Amino acid sequence: MSELLARDTISGQRAEAFATINGNVEDLFYAKKLEATITKDKTDVKTLGSLGTQKKAVGYSGTGTMTIFYITSLFRKLMLDYVKNGKDTYFTMTVTNDDPSSTVGKQTSVLYNCNLDSTVIAKFDTDSELLEEEISFTFTGADLLDEFGKPI
Repeated sequence: MSELLARDTISGQRAEAFATINGNVEDLFYAKKLEATITKDKTDVKTLGSLGTQKKAVGYSGTGTMTIFYITSLFRKLMLDYVKNGKDTYFTMTVTNDDPSSTVGKQTSVLYNCNLDSTVIAKFDTDSELLEEEISFTFTGADLLDEFGKPI
């Protein structure tokens, strides 16, 4: 019987992420958490001979959130460029999970055509020890450049 060893789980702190925006590579070292999800868009299908409603996939959407420490103006500047000039910026994000203590290796995910939904323009909180912000975004495609292997 196979057993997952604790050493083969992946530490959340052993990730690297960067965004390529207008040809510039931005190291996302200030990111605390990122989650990107692909969701299938489905439509109802009713057929003769069945009282049940079936579902058929007809597309997908990519959405994500990223929690960062409140120490960069980059995303505010992108949003203001849209607000002031109508220029909407699309970019690529690359995330690598690579925990050297795990035997499963690394996984590198790429998110294409990322686009901001919202960003904080100003913030303070006198009760907070550390300021953070959550940024929501969409994306239109993804790839796995590296895939986790089987634990040994």
